[in-house]
Amino acid sequence: MTVPLYQAKAEMFRTLGHPVRIRVLELLQTGPRPVRHLLDEIDIEASNLSQQLAVLRRAGIVVSFRDNGLVMYALSTPAVADLLAAGRAILAEILTDRGGLLAQLQAHQKSG
Repeated sequence: MTVPLYQAKAEMFRTLGHPVRIRVLELLQTGPRPVRHLLDEIDIEASNLSQQLAVLRRAGIVVSFRDNGLVMYALSTPAVADLLAAGRAILAEILTDRGGLLAQLQAHQKSG
């Protein structure tokens, strides 16, 4: 039996719901990177990074390969970078809307 599309999407978003995983994906937007470069950029233990990379790999969001003896990671598809960009755009709109509401509340308090 196949999984409904909405359920598969929910699972994908659950996979993305960890700050370290999002940071890894942000770093991989510029191209493949070896694990040691990811470790330099993310302040976590190597074993924790390995676990997070395994989750992303099992979900098919990243791929790994060897290059001159280094284990490299890359986004599995450019659509992952598009999804991150969409997330930034949505967050920017939400925060802008909240900022506008805050300004309205502050103006109301001063006049009220």
